[in-house]
Amino acid sequence: MADVLKKGDFVELDYTGRLAEDGVVFDTTFEDVAKKNGLFQEGTKYGPVKICLGQRQVIEGLDEGLIGRDIGKTYKFRIPPEGAFGQKDARLIQLIATSKFTKQEIAPMPGLQVNIDGMLGTIRTVSGGRTLVDFNHPLSGKEIEYEATPKRVITETAEKLNAIMNILGIKMEYTLEGEKLTFKSDSQVLRQNEEAITKAVKEAIPEIKDVSFETKAVEGSQLQ
Repeated sequence: MADVLKKGDFVELDYTGRLAEDGVVFDTTFEDVAKKNGLFQEGTKYGPVKICLGQRQVIEGLDEGLIGRDIGKTYKFRIPPEGAFGQKDARLIQLIATSKFTKQEIAPMPGLQVNIDGMLGTIRTVSGGRTLVDFNHPLSGKEIEYEATPKRVITETAEKLNAIMNILGIKMEYTLEGEKLTFKSDSQVLRQNEEAITKAVKEAIPEIKDVSFETKAVEGSQLQ
């Protein structure tokens, strides 16, 4: 009998995401599909992703849709905006003085993506000294479709940990001995996020009971 996926399982997953209205591909794990649809980016590693179901590491509709499915089968999911990138929020569509862009030597034009005070937005219109910027996700309000194939369930603790570290963008050396995980890093930024990293690891991998952090010795350094 095929393996049935459940919440908390780590799974290796291939998928392609399309807009339901016109079939335009916006995301894929396949290099050939990315090239065919103008999405290919040099330096991007294509291939199956490793996620933990129930942790919202993919959009909600896909995350929930995979639970109860069989390994090795390909499924199609039609996902409304509420389970995808959300409905458009009128509060995130703002009029901004065009002079704010020209002072930064930016020529605002419809379709241009901009970063305003740390928020990414897309310019919709430019008129009369004012620029209308939409800070909603570009796919908000869209119904989407995913074709997804769960390829295998990941059972090894070390592989699960590497998957979580990749998702979180954590690059630290570590040792894993039974239930005890020790990270080693000389990065103060990562060390400042110890609590969040510990929480994420323990929630996704409950067999890891103890998470600790050590500062790596810097070669050639001396205590004064």
